[in-house]
Amino acid sequence: MDHSLAIDDAPWVIMEPDGDALWVKFGGAWTVRHSASVFQQLTQVGKSITRGVLFDMTQIRYMDTVGAWLLYRTERDFRERGVPVEHVGCTPEQRSLMDQAEEHDQPCAVEPPDRPQFLRLVEDVGGGVITAFDKMRSALGFVGLVLESLISGALHPKRFRLTATISQMELVGVNALPIVGLISFLIGIVIAYQGAHQLRLFGAEIFTVDMVVFAVLREFGILLTAIMIAGRSGSAFTAEIGSMQLHQEIDAMNVMSISPIETLVLPRFVALVIMMPILTFYADIVGILGGLVISWAALDISPALFVERAQAAFTIENFSVGLIKAPIFGAIIALIGCHEGMQVKSSAESLGRHTTLSVVEAIFMIIVLDAFFAIFFTMIGI
Repeated sequence: MDHSLAIDDAPWVIMEPDGDALWVKFGGAWTVRHSASVFQQLTQVGKSITRGVLFDMTQIRYMDTVGAWLLYRTERDFRERGVPVEHVGCTPEQRSLMDQAEEHDQPCAVEPPDRPQFLRLVEDVGGGVITAFDKMRSALGFVGLVLESLISGALHPKRFRLTATISQMELVGVNALPIVGLISFLIGIVIAYQGAHQLRLFGAEIFTVDMVVFAVLREFGILLTAIMIAGRSGSAFTAEIGSMQLHQEIDAMNVMSISPIETLVLPRFVALVIMMPILTFYADIVGILGGLVISWAALDISPALFVERAQAAFTIENFSVGLIKAPIFGAIIALIGCHEGMQVKSSAESLGRHTTLSVVEAIFMIIVLDAFFAIFFTMIGI
C-alpha cells in the first residue's frame, strides 16, 4: 500500500450542527489497523449533545468488526443519555456488523460463579497430590544425579573439586560453630533447670546429670544442630544456586559442558555430610557444659560430681546414636537446599519462595527422620 492510499484510508470524524440535529459524518477505513485513531476521535464526539444525532456513514470505505463495535458503542452511549440516533448511508454489510456488535454486547460477570465446596475440596486435594508426586519424582531424579556424580568423582578423583569442598566445609562448619555452640549451651541449661525442678519433687536431683547427658547425646545435640544448619546453610545453598539460575549462569555452564551437579552441588553435599558429625560432637560437648554450669550455679552440684555422674551416664550407644544420624541429616539438608535452588525460575519471587521451601522441607524431613530413628533404635535396644 503506497503512502497516498494510506492517507485516504485514514478514518475521520466531522461534526456539523444542522438546526435541531447534529450531523456526525464518518469516513475512511474503520478497521482494526486504525482502531487507536478511531477511538481517540470518537471520544471527541459531542458529549453534551441532547438533541437528535444523524450518523452519516456514506463515506466509510471499509469497516470490520472492530470498527462496527466502536461505532455501535458511540451510538449506545447517545441512546443511554436519551438522545435519538439515526443512520444515513448505512450499507447492509455495515448494518449486519453493527447488529452483531449489539448482539454480543453482554455484561461480563465480575466474579466467576461459585462452585460447590466439595468440588473445590476435591480439586485442591487432587492438585496437591499431583504436585507432591511431581516434586517427589523430580527429587528422586536429582538424588540419582548426585549419586552418579559422587560415584564418578570417586572413580576419577581428579574431577573432584577439593578446593570448593574445603571452602564449603569452612562456610557450613567452622563459621557455624558460634551459633551452634550458643544454642546448644542454652538448651543444656534449659534441660538441666527444668529437669531438676521436676526431679526435686522426688528427691532425685542428682539424676539431672543423667537426663542432660542422655537428652543431649541422643536427641537435642543432633536435632538442634540440624535445624540450625537447615536454616543457615540449606537456605544459603538455595539462594546461591537460585541466584545463578536467575542470572542464567547455570545455562552458561551447561552450554560449556560444565556439570552444575559436579561443580555446585557435590562440594556442598560432601562438605555438609563431613561437617555434620563434627558439629554434632561439638554441640554435645557444649550442651553438657551448659548443664554443668546451671547445675553448679543453681542445684549445688559441683563440677567434679557432675563430671563423675556424667561419666557413669555416658555410654557408647547414646553417643553413637547422634553421630549416626548426623551425616544422614547433613545429606538431606544439602540435597533439599540444592534441589530447591535448581528449581528457581526467572523471578525474584520464585527465589524467595524456593528458599523458604528449602528450610521448611529440610526441617520437616529432619523431624520425621528423627522420629523414625527414635523408634528404630528403641526397637533394636540401643
